[in-house]
Amino acid sequence: MRPTLIRNARILDTRNLELHFTHAVLIKDGLIEKIGGAELACEGALEIDAGGMTLMPGLIDCHVHVMASSFNLGTVARMPNALALLRALPIMKGMLDRGFTSVRDAGGADWALAEAVRTRQVVGPRLFCAGKALSQTGGHGDFRARNDILEDPCACANKLGNIARVVDGVDACRLAVREEILKGASQIKVMASGGVASPNDPIVNLGFSEAELRAIVEEAGNANTYVMAHAYTPRAIARAIRCGVRTIEHGNLVDEPTARLMKETGAYMVPTLITYEGLANDGPKYGLPPESVRKIAGVRTNGLEALKVLDEVGVKMGYGSDLLGETHDLQSDELLLRAKVLGNGKTIQQATLIGAEILNQTGLLGEVVEQAYADLLLIDGNPLDDIALLTRHDTAVRLVMQDGVIHANRL
Repeated sequence: MRPTLIRNARILDTRNLELHFTHAVLIKDGLIEKIGGAELACEGALEIDAGGMTLMPGLIDCHVHVMASSFNLGTVARMPNALALLRALPIMKGMLDRGFTSVRDAGGADWALAEAVRTRQVVGPRLFCAGKALSQTGGHGDFRARNDILEDPCACANKLGNIARVVDGVDACRLAVREEILKGASQIKVMASGGVASPNDPIVNLGFSEAELRAIVEEAGNANTYVMAHAYTPRAIARAIRCGVRTIEHGNLVDEPTARLMKETGAYMVPTLITYEGLANDGPKYGLPPESVRKIAGVRTNGLEALKVLDEVGVKMGYGSDLLGETHDLQSDELLLRAKVLGNGKTIQQATLIGAEILNQTGLLGEVVEQAYADLLLIDGNPLDDIALLTRHDTAVRLVMQDGVIHANRL
């Protein structure tokens, strides 16, 4: 791989939220090898003059579903594997085009897809996959319609397009975690409450017994990883945290006491506000089932208030989008929603530095430092002043580099 030398950039320091002018950044073998002055040189390197533009780390989205090519997740779950995969490829490329160089898939994508990205067989962001999310019978990952006789949930559990698997009982939960880890999951996803996109589980319902949740957390810990939990209500969030869950996904209905419990235990929240805008505006048009449409209002209006509560208490938040079907192109708009409440700096930190913490990649992702992965963006302007620059992919996001390889060069 040819080295790259970027000169005359202003580095965005995501820890201190400052811009630092530097003369040269040397990228070699996929890493930021050296940050130095004008004297820094490398024979044979590709030299890029940033002309005073902002060099920042690639963005991190901690809640995506790259396999979710339709609003109707049940339909995707029944697709032939080849079709489900082919529909996912442009979704992944779009994420990288937008500057999201790393994503945490919250159910559906697997090790094979992550490996295909790593070895450059397909174009997409660095993937941290949960494999199949775990759902109880009738929970958020059970897409079977109500009927007098239920079809076997295993019928489509192994299909690539299915984001989840149905599992019940402590022993079965233990086995499911072990199987997902064996198949290469980076972390385990569990449906700890009802949700919007599934047909039969009200949002206020709880998912799994506490004994099952504790078993799932224990098995993930035995494999030196952690559990991320889909949960909306204070009751579901607090219960998951007490059982050892590390990150809560969505959390729209969180209250102050529950936020304080999260702060005390060091748990992270990954809000996903933009998906409710996409679901509300485009869901019915693109096939979101009516029962799911009716659920949206119950969580949509609480999202911004949840951000305020979490921020005031001091809970660390990662960036998430959780988009489905035709709305994946709204991924960057989550930045604008959050910045209204939190400001530009905190929002950028959530999409970089805190995202790296959640992924257990501190020092490797989320900041421009020596020996970090060379996942980098060149921005024409200062995102600390105008975060909307990060949504202008064809004009302001001038260069996207992942693992030291230039993906998009709009200089």
